Amino acid sequence: MKRDFNYPSKDGRTMIHAIEWKPEGEVLAVVQIVHGMCEFVNRYDRFAKYLNEKGIYVTGNDHLGHGASVVDDEMHGYFAEKDGNGCVIGDIQSLREMTQKKYPEVPYFILGHSMGSFLTRQYLTMYGEGLAGAIISGTAYQSPAALAAGKAMCRSIARFRGWKHRSKTVNNMALGSYNKAFEPARTPNDWLTKDMRIVDDYCANPWDNFVFTLNAYYNLFVGLEKAEKQENINRIPKTLPIFVVAGGDDPVGNCGEGPRKVAEIYRKSGIRDTQVKIYPEDRHEILNETDHDEVDRDLLKWMITKGKLDIKI
Repeated sequence: MKRDFNYPSKDGRTMIHAIEWKPEGEVLAVVQIVHGMCEFVNRYDRFAKYLNEKGIYVTGNDHLGHGASVVDDEMHGYFAEKDGNGCVIGDIQSLREMTQKKYPEVPYFILGHSMGSFLTRQYLTMYGEGLAGAIISGTAYQSPAALAAGKAMCRSIARFRGWKHRSKTVNNMALGSYNKAFEPARTPNDWLTKDMRIVDDYCANPWDNFVFTLNAYYNLFVGLEKAEKQENINRIPKTLPIFVVAGGDDPVGNCGEGPRKVAEIYRKSGIRDTQVKIYPEDRHEILNETDHDEVDRDLLKWMITKGKLDIKI
């Protein structure tokens, strides 16, 4: 069963759109999906249905400024007037609280992809207790200096253009180099996956084709700073299993370098059950890659092990 529903955002004005995918029969585990930048949670429909077949309940929400959580076109890529990062994290936690009330006794996993991986890494520093495991997909590491520079640029431009301005300069700084390794490219989004059907669908969907506002970029940089701050990382439960996965040709993570660095930081911080898998020649969206069957099985096997689930693959 697939069902759309809504709940109030922490911004105090928006109704957040969410989806639940419920399996037939007994629910053995829960996976909450935290989607990435310029996408929406229904893009994970295929993967959610795969998990449903194994008895796993899946849910996820469209973040502020994304998908069906957007009231009008002006709000695409805009988080909130005050504490946008905190509102997005709060909306993730609200969904978890609602879901755990329905399924309090089963293992609860969280999966964050791309920007969602940044949010998930921050989320773990605040709400990591009680999770059976976290999957960090398509992540990256940014230096404190780079994040400070990004915030300063947003503030500088916003003084003159406002926080809803969509800056080509900031957008190019953040995303401009991703397609270079795949030139001559068919589209500006060839870096997402080798599956050109997925790329074409992404290019054609207005919910995927918008530029972040200065507000959203600034809050994105704020969230990454919080996720990478050592004193915050030290708050992640040391016993929490973490699985870091990425494509070997993913430019977001500098072709595996960023995900490996994140995993190493976690291990050095005492989170010893941190595993990494890099998929050779895969690009950014490994769940939408041509070898997604292998990725599906790997993630499921990991959840079966960490959740002690009686599921046959």
